[in-house]
Amino acid sequence: MDAFRQLKSFYWSERKWFILSILTLILATALGLVYPNLLRYLIDDVIKQKNFELVPVLSLVLFGVIAIKALIQFIQGYSGAIFGLNTAFNLRNKLYNKLQTLSFQYYDTARTGELMSRLTADLEAVRMFLAFGFAQILNIVLMVTLGMAMMLSIDWVLTLITMITIPFLVMTALSFEKKVHPSFRNVRQALSMLTTAVQENIMGVRTVKSFAGEDNETKKFAERNDGFRSKNIQTAGIWSKYFPVMELIANLSVVILLAAGGYRVIQEHITIGEFVAFFSLIWFIIGPMWGLGYHINNYANCKASAERIIGLLNEHVNVQDVENPIVLSKDTIKGHVRFEDVTFSYRDSEPSVHHINIDAPAGSVIGILGGTGSGKSTLISLLMRAYNVNEGKITLDGVNIRNYQLQSLRREIATVFQETFLFSSTIRNNIAYGAKNVTMDEIIKAAKLAQAHDFIMELPLGYDTIVGERGLGLSGGQKQRIAIARALVINPHILLLDDATSAVDMETEHEIQSGFRELMKGRTTFIIAHRISSLRNADEIIVLDKGRIVQRGKHEELIQQEGPYLTTYNIQYADRPKQSELDSVPTAGKGGSR
Repeated sequence: MDAFRQLKSFYWSERKWFILSILTLILATALGLVYPNLLRYLIDDVIKQKNFELVPVLSLVLFGVIAIKALIQFIQGYSGAIFGLNTAFNLRNKLYNKLQTLSFQYYDTARTGELMSRLTADLEAVRMFLAFGFAQILNIVLMVTLGMAMMLSIDWVLTLITMITIPFLVMTALSFEKKVHPSFRNVRQALSMLTTAVQENIMGVRTVKSFAGEDNETKKFAERNDGFRSKNIQTAGIWSKYFPVMELIANLSVVILLAAGGYRVIQEHITIGEFVAFFSLIWFIIGPMWGLGYHINNYANCKASAERIIGLLNEHVNVQDVENPIVLSKDTIKGHVRFEDVTFSYRDSEPSVHHINIDAPAGSVIGILGGTGSGKSTLISLLMRAYNVNEGKITLDGVNIRNYQLQSLRREIATVFQETFLFSSTIRNNIAYGAKNVTMDEIIKAAKLAQAHDFIMELPLGYDTIVGERGLGLSGGQKQRIAIARALVINPHILLLDDATSAVDMETEHEIQSGFRELMKGRTTFIIAHRISSLRNADEIIVLDKGRIVQRGKHEELIQQEGPYLTTYNIQYADRPKQSELDSVPTAGKGGSR
């Protein structure tokens, strides 16, 4: 029960529904004991004594008991359902909040399908057990306890003889639980892998079809589907092995009762009415015990799900606020950023950046250039505290960014990622995401600066057009311009552009850069780009190679030096005269080449 103890905070607040469910369950179980007593009274005191005038009275009493029990069972079922639903509601909110607080480092390796499985199938298994499964197990305990007490009051000798098989039934049920629990854990894991395969295929359907990978995807899904089937077959094998045994043991009790009870009646130790009541009571006990394996199965299923939910709830958050963090405000922030001997590595891999030193005064523009895997995106991820640095520190206005409240820090930083994500909502809402109380005029202004306004107005509903996963399909360049507008509308003090114009043509890039130059005034900006044209106006250009700074300076300085920057420049401007040739022509010609 350790898993349920850890989940106590989520269901204990709903204990009034739980208590009501348990009280009504006890009352309904107690009313169930009226039937055997009525049978005994009917046979011994009415039929044998020929008091037939009491039959209508007994019928009315029985009808009243049935009606009252039905009402109580309704209350019990309703309160149990509310208890389970409210607990699931609390858990679902907590799980979603946890997903919002988990660091980038967790999502680097997390699988979407598995997370979805925890928030749906696992949560539903816990809800069903709390709402109904626990009550059923408690009902078994109550029925066995009360039923056995009444049997003992009738004939303790016959009770002991009849109950001789019950310990074997309990041991079999416990053995079943011990084997079925790990089996259900494997089934849940296989289901997560199956869900992940489906999710990845749907998200990457364009890539799959572009590379004619349908057969490979079908084969991969079939393997995971076969794994899921195999785990379920293994579980079904455990069921088929144990359930017949439990049924056999349960029926042995009935056989023993018929033999021993019949003998006790012949010897006149008990009356016929008591024997019939006894026969009714044995099913009062065996019925629930017979289903013990099923309820243990549900419990094992729920326990496996609860453990997976707890695993997510207990997941460590790598990036957190310090105690009493500093809350940034637009009135106090200036935007002076410094990287001081920063080194960082992802998990246990080799460092992605080594001993980085960058000084970006407020309002300056820092360009970052480098090949794939050189650490460009890592730098801006560290600045927005997606990760914590391993060595050194990053300061904002002279204060270590770890000392700032995380949300207030990120509110002052606008980031445009290379991979654009739009929500399934209107263009208006996508641009306004992250900005509070933004006006339509401000949205349009940001869209114009991002060169997105014209194509938006050509759409059927303009800014009210639905885009995103299920909405209207936009080109990569159009999505990227909406993402740029989304960054501009929050009026940030620090702007991070991670290859933000990679999906637009050169002409559109030039127009967007013109808008950027206006926006960058008074803002500290970091520009990651592969195009020299995006970096040439930067106050300082940092050239990275394998996580180290190999060159730094202004555009005019770097093209005078042998190194990666000049090599990149010559490749991108191959149709123009090389820098060495420009040095031999008049200054006007040199300036024209730039």
